[in-house]
Amino acid sequence: MTRPAFDLSLYLVTDTALCGARGVAETAAAAARGGATLVQLRDPLAKTRELVELARALKAALEPFRLPLIVNDRIDVALASGAEGVHIGQKDMAPADARALLGADAVLGLSVGSLEELAVSDLAPVDYVGIGPYRGTATKQDAGEAIGLFGFRTVREKIDLPAVAIGGIKAEHAGELIAGGADGVAVVSAICAAPDPEAAARDLMARINAARG
Repeated sequence: MTRPAFDLSLYLVTDTALCGARGVAETAAAAARGGATLVQLRDPLAKTRELVELARALKAALEPFRLPLIVNDRIDVALASGAEGVHIGQKDMAPADARALLGADAVLGLSVGSLEELAVSDLAPVDYVGIGPYRGTATKQDAGEAIGLFGFRTVREKIDLPAVAIGGIKAEHAGELIAGGADGVAVVSAICAAPDPEAAARDLMARINAARG
């Protein structure tokens, strides 16, 4: 097995509450039909067994689209479910330790929100970075202060790895972030809370592609 290819263009981060009765797996499948390129399972309130079951259901839902599944923080859940990778934050396990547990064939992402965080981050084991929060976000209480477009660009230009913008991003922000150096945008409520996740994803991808010219 080799490390799977991944595309950061439209990165869906799930929110179980916002997905509501439709469910995380169906929301992700709808987003994939609309053009989403990568999915991260994030549910900090779920117990371990529940999270593993959710990850397996999500992985099965994404299989027809050949989209990798990334699990937020929980390396144990990623390993148990066969997910393709893990995304960690500044307060989670160190990247080198995460890589040692995951092995060479997993995708590893790291959140970076400032030049100060970048200065203390070991990017050697990392495949991509998530830069933000771009705007204030209600879906992640510990996300830190919004950095805006200037803050995003300031961090982005110091990083050679692929980078995705995250944090409070709506469809109308996609173009300026792509123009600002993002390889993609990560969204939560813009898809999970949308009445039609497939249409929301399609609109986002159209804006991303238009910004790329």
